Amino acid sequence: MVAAERRSFPRLRDEGLSLKLKADDFDAVTHTLDISASGIYCKIDKEIPLMSRVKVKLMVPDTVKQDKAVKELDVDGVVVREHPVIIDGVIKHYDAAIFFDSLSSKNRELIQNYISSKKKGE
Repeated sequence: MVAAERRSFPRLRDEGLSLKLKADDFDAVTHTLDISASGIYCKIDKEIPLMSRVKVKLMVPDTVKQDKAVKELDVDGVVVREHPVIIDGVIKHYDAAIFFDSLSSKNRELIQNYISSKKKGE
């Protein structure tokens, strides 16, 4: 029996969205591993403690407008999961899940539209 999805918003595996993360002693440029309207999963090169507050600058294509312009979203988030990725006994990077705790309804809709458009193309 397959477990029912408990997420409020659909998730999309997508490694193509660029983002910047900023915290007190942390600054990184990276990309998403997956995205939903409630948060992102990404890889980072430095450990960041759980429950750290971060500023996220996320680049999302606007799939509604004809020009397909990329929108830069500024979002506050919290690191809710983080773990090292170890290859051959060496930490290569960290995977981190960041929950958006201040996403505006306009930005949430932009992300949902992007996810919907990508899922239609699958």
